[in-house]
Amino acid sequence: YLPNTRTEIGISTIPGGADFYQNRINYYTTSPNYTAQDIHNIGLEEVARIRAAMQSIINELGFEGSFADFLAFLRTDPQFYVTTPDALLREARDIAKRIDAQLPQFFKILPRRSYGVLPVPDAIAPKYTGGRYSPPGSETQSGTYLVNTYKLDSRPLYTLPALTAHEAVPGHHLQGARNQELSERIPAFRRQLYLSAYGEGWGLYSEYLVADMGIYRTPYDRFGQLTYEMWRACRLVVDTGMHALGWSRQQALDYMRDNTALSLHEIRTETDRYIAWPGQALSYKMGEITLRKLRQEAQTALGSNFDIRIFHEKV
Repeated sequence: YLPNTRTEIGISTIPGGADFYQNRINYYTTSPNYTAQDIHNIGLEEVARIRAAMQSIINELGFEGSFADFLAFLRTDPQFYVTTPDALLREARDIAKRIDAQLPQFFKILPRRSYGVLPVPDAIAPKYTGGRYSPPGSETQSGTYLVNTYKLDSRPLYTLPALTAHEAVPGHHLQGARNQELSERIPAFRRQLYLSAYGEGWGLYSEYLVADMGIYRTPYDRFGQLTYEMWRACRLVVDTGMHALGWSRQQALDYMRDNTALSLHEIRTETDRYIAWPGQALSYKMGEITLRKLRQEAQTALGSNFDIRIFHEKV
């Protein structure tokens, strides 16, 4: 089988591939208004904006060296890593409970269903993402925030608050559990259908939201939040780059390495994910941009009458 596989990685290189990729763009953004080049350009603009914010934190810290030097420091300094799986899980649970305490200030109604924090199973951990939410399988189960404890030197603490906000609360667990309780307000297909731009857009918006909750305690935590936002902005560039604009896998790896503080292990697994799943990676940033735009419109229109709790209930 292997000798007969394609050498090209972009879906546009196969017959009908360009049309298929446009179909995936429409599906994962829930909009027919964007071409691959449009999204690539939005990604470049977002990367430049976030890069400037990251540089301001580097300046605040008084770090002497280049942007690349700072990323190397983050990837290698022992202060940003734990040495046991239990220690990483304890950190994640601490962050999760700190967010729990802030939720009533930002949400009018909270879901009844609870969630737990568990490690990613060993059998799938090497190629698994840094964390993921697993919804409950029955009425007697909780949701689960899975934390990857494999290769601990690739699991930096400075990105853990953003990861926790995205996968647990106020991200996927809060949204999914609340959605399941709306049986009298929305039909079953809306409770069961997962739209990536809405779900992943909300997850990325949640990373932004917990800054208002005081969850990012240090400049490194704030840099971690920005590096996660940068990661999703880079997705717009590299996904369209590989599937529509002729980028190689190495080009994508280099772009992610040069612009985010993600570990090199995670950059490799993520890039391979984008190759295998055309278009899905676009949904995060495009959804988050829409949610932040809607919030700004509501704040502008309502002024002093704007209530963040009511806004989130409407969303």
